[in-house]
Amino acid sequence: MVCLRRVYKYFESGRGRTYVLQSINLDVREGEFVTIMGPSGAGKSTLLHILGLLDGAFEGEYGLLGHAVHRMRPRERIQLGRENIGFIFQQYHLLDDLTVYENLAIPLSYRGVKPAQRAAIVAHSLDRFQIVGKRNLFPNQLSGGQQQLVAVARAVIANPKLILADEPTGNLHSEQGKEIMELFRRLNGEGTTIIQVTHSEENAAFSKRIFRLRDGWVEGDSGNDPADRGNAIKSEGADFQSTCRETHADTCSQGCTGGV
Repeated sequence: MVCLRRVYKYFESGRGRTYVLQSINLDVREGEFVTIMGPSGAGKSTLLHILGLLDGAFEGEYGLLGHAVHRMRPRERIQLGRENIGFIFQQYHLLDDLTVYENLAIPLSYRGVKPAQRAAIVAHSLDRFQIVGKRNLFPNQLSGGQQQLVAVARAVIANPKLILADEPTGNLHSEQGKEIMELFRRLNGEGTTIIQVTHSEENAAFSKRIFRLRDGWVEGDSGNDPADRGNAIKSEGADFQSTCRETHADTCSQGCTGGV
């Protein structure tokens, strides 16, 4: 599903380049639950933003679902993200002037879902996440845990192939955080691929692999269950097309060379 090869991210300054990510190689297979960990400043959120197609200013090769992201135009990347990725942020990012119902409907409207079908899907999601009674409330009328639950519901409502979560429990107390992580485990059990960034070892234990960064470099890649591990880190000189094709033959039939 995801192929990164020799990805670099840097910022220019008067003193030269400051690297945030250096030579990142990563494969994520469909159905995996991967955690990205590391100390503050390690490059975790930067990597997640690249994976989420929110940041296209990087060097290297990125294949997502058979598309060569590094060769795509900004408009193509936006469309690919809307169709395939659900994003969950630490700060929830719900729209304050919209109700819970209206917040859930937004991703469907982006995808051109007709109003009648949209209403049915939102009703199902409200029931699925047990927030029917909150449908007409605004975000400022909800607790932090309830807001994050709505954010998760919004992220998955259009059945994205990939969920990206940036410190999803960072603003929640421990019990609320555990409920969100149990929800992630259930979604992953249903086949959704999840990549989360977290500082919490407890949250990381819910995933199947832990990808560790330090100072922008890969420090390690370990599986909580070795049987579930893919070939996560390829050699520095690995060929992008061949390794992507080998490890993702089911979802990368074009060898990650085609555009949208």
